[in-house]
Amino acid sequence: MTPIDASLLIGGGLLAGIVNTLAGGGSMLTVPLLVMVGLPGTLANGTNRVGILIQNGVASWGFWAQGVGDLRRSLPVILPVAAGAGVGALVASHLPDDVFERIFGVIMLLLLVPTLRGVSRPSSAPARHHPGWLRSIVFIAIGLYGGAFQAGVGLLLVAALSFGGIDLVRANSIKVMVNFCFTLLAVPIFIAAGQVSWPEALTLGAGFAAGGALGARLAVRGGERLIRPVLALAILAPILAGE
Repeated sequence: MTPIDASLLIGGGLLAGIVNTLAGGGSMLTVPLLVMVGLPGTLANGTNRVGILIQNGVASWGFWAQGVGDLRRSLPVILPVAAGAGVGALVASHLPDDVFERIFGVIMLLLLVPTLRGVSRPSSAPARHHPGWLRSIVFIAIGLYGGAFQAGVGLLLVAALSFGGIDLVRANSIKVMVNFCFTLLAVPIFIAAGQVSWPEALTLGAGFAAGGALGARLAVRGGERLIRPVLALAILAPILAGE
């Protein structure tokens, strides 16, 4: 890993950590960056999870420090998401590199539009109440996806939480706690499969940590709109370059 590679990973981790904390989708930047610095797709996917774990831990602390943490609402989400994530991580750890990279490229394109539009819910809209079994199925499905691919799972979590009547700031605080818990479960699976490159993981993690801390501060000020255009360019650049 060259100094330029390290700088790219720290800078990318910083930006992605902010985006992940405000909304989601930061891994659509960092996984291609890891591929760009020479890691195969599945190794990039596993390596990225270490940074995600660090970022969400720091961001969770940041939200709690601002009095926005909500353990009561987090627990019913953590359990089904973690159950799905364990299965998803096992599946992803056995995918060939070329298959993973094709699937990930399609996912980045599919998530581009909702990333640009963002997730919003009018404060005057009434809360929606859904059966517990339906909520569990939705969160298990989100966990399956997050465990396998990670990219954009924050957007799915915020959308599901907001649709259920939780305001966006609190939804983000719940999201980072849920992400921390299910990533804590997924990381050992990727380590056991030999799909974590530690120099890149820790370098990226340093940027992610700074981004998580800053993102938690910006989340209550509506900073998502400032980050979204930069994220869109970061998503489009590797696609247009044929990465």
